[in-house]
Amino acid sequence: MSIHAGKRKLETIPVGSLGVIPLTGCEKLAGMVDKYLINWRTEREHEHKNTLAFSGYQRDSYLISTKISRFGSGEGKGSINESIRGMDLFLLVDICNYSVPYRLCGRENRMSPDDHYQNLKRIISAVGGKARRISVIMPFLYEGRQHKRNSRESLDCAIALQELVQMGVDNIITFDAHDARVQNAIPLHGFETVQPAYQFIKGLLYNVKDLSIDSSHMMVVSPDEGGMSRAIYIANVLGLDMGMFYKRRDYTTIVNGKNPIVAHEFLGASVEGKDILVIDDMISSGDSVIEVAQELKRRKANRIFIMATFGLFTQGLERFDKAFEEGLIYRILTTNCIYQPPELLERDYYISCDLSKYIAFIIDTLNHDSSISDLLNPNNRIQSLVARYKNGEV
Repeated sequence: MSIHAGKRKLETIPVGSLGVIPLTGCEKLAGMVDKYLINWRTEREHEHKNTLAFSGYQRDSYLISTKISRFGSGEGKGSINESIRGMDLFLLVDICNYSVPYRLCGRENRMSPDDHYQNLKRIISAVGGKARRISVIMPFLYEGRQHKRNSRESLDCAIALQELVQMGVDNIITFDAHDARVQNAIPLHGFETVQPAYQFIKGLLYNVKDLSIDSSHMMVVSPDEGGMSRAIYIANVLGLDMGMFYKRRDYTTIVNGKNPIVAHEFLGASVEGKDILVIDDMISSGDSVIEVAQELKRRKANRIFIMATFGLFTQGLERFDKAFEEGLIYRILTTNCIYQPPELLERDYYISCDLSKYIAFIIDTLNHDSSISDLLNPNNRIQSLVARYKNGEV
């Protein structure tokens, strides 16, 4: 796909020379983001482009070389291999990348979210206050699932956010936070939770050519009450009806750290004969979405599309393979903002929604200290895309 610099006009002066630091495990996504930035800034015409304020604006790469070293004990240190003084830094971190190995006492370990978060702090520490501004792009918010306290529990996400801003981070950008209210922990600092609604619809329309996008043939369903706002937004911009399931749980027992689901109860209009878009923030083990698909099929739904920002697939892909073979699930869409195992990308039922261009837009705009409000509300872009799809142009 060609990249056109003219799609986003930025007239303001950059905050500082742009630098993008990919943490270990996030190099692939950062490389894709870097290509967009290089192309846009090479092609972009700006009247002040040759002034001192635009020093270092056009470069062969915006990636900053860093290194995480580990001692034999497993302890580590972060180092930055080039000058970052006065730069506007964007740190990309994928805390869900379990494929990254490291040696510990002669044995190979895999990095956990805690390890990735610690590496992020090491690089911020290595910056040593020399950058003009530090922004962290963390698509899957660290400890975002432990965002509130019900009893004598840890409050991990709030503590992590406070820790980052105390280290000098100005902006934290995440995607589809489990609960956006966690930003209350850092009320005086920048926190954005971005919804990839446009990328989902784009991935769907580019890969499925026989959709009838109207309320007679399609419906949006939230698998639980927590995801209602996502489903309402998609349903409204597409002009579709919406339904939801709520999870009836057994609160007397705890299995694997949570109360087991007794049944999924459905609220909404008839789904019979309709294509269903099931919208969620993440697929973890996959139990919930498969049970929702079973309930929808029992109510005579047509094709079922599962859309989730984060595809963790913590229990493997076998159950999804089986659900696809049985006709329960037609397609699964997740984004590439966290690690995707090669075997997932090979599945016929899987559609990967690329967020690299979107992240590049956010970085480019914030570096110019311009508003990203139009990026956060993609309604006009979605309407334009759907109109082109209905005209056979997509």
